[in-house]
Amino acid sequence: MNIEFENVSKKFGKEEVLKNFNYSFEDGKTSFLMGPSGIGKSTIIRIILGLEKDYSGQVKGLEKRKISAVFQDDSLCKNLSVFLNIKIVSDNISQKEIVKKISEMGLEDLANKRVRELSGGQKRRVAILRALSVDFDTLVMDEPFKGLDSENKKKVMDIVIEASKGKSLIIVSHDIGEYRYFKRAREINLLDMKEYKNLNI
Repeated sequence: MNIEFENVSKKFGKEEVLKNFNYSFEDGKTSFLMGPSGIGKSTIIRIILGLEKDYSGQVKGLEKRKISAVFQDDSLCKNLSVFLNIKIVSDNISQKEIVKKISEMGLEDLANKRVRELSGGQKRRVAILRALSVDFDTLVMDEPFKGLDSENKKKVMDIVIEASKGKSLIIVSHDIGEYRYFKRAREINLLDMKEYKNLNI
């Protein structure tokens, strides 16, 4: 079942971020949300994740959905090692498999380091790896590749593309290059929030 937004409106104080928003995120497909800051992209993500409940309208298709997420702020356990940050969310994955996943992400030398000792780009890769280590049918990512250098970004995007095959993937991004990279691998639904708002004024 698709995730269906029907006439969804959301205000923060007097600012109306979403007004009668209608959109269908197709099940098993990849969707990119793009547009300038403050236009409602992250609000849509937070509604899907159940973090925003004070809105009008309806959102259908979230029942029994297994959702994993990458947030803008990483949301890692800073005093735990890279390995333990993955271990605490992946009870069904063996220790050997976790080590393999860490290596594939290019973090093998950092497996036992505490997250607070890592660089911003390294933390980003840990956050993405943690999200991919959960059993999910829907992966939601809010600017997941920010802070990654070009080499690591391509490697991580390839990992995400492979891990999300046949699953629902929703990515918030400001970078048209990321959209084009994913478009080379699969069909993409692009929601340009600026264009959408202009059409619905």
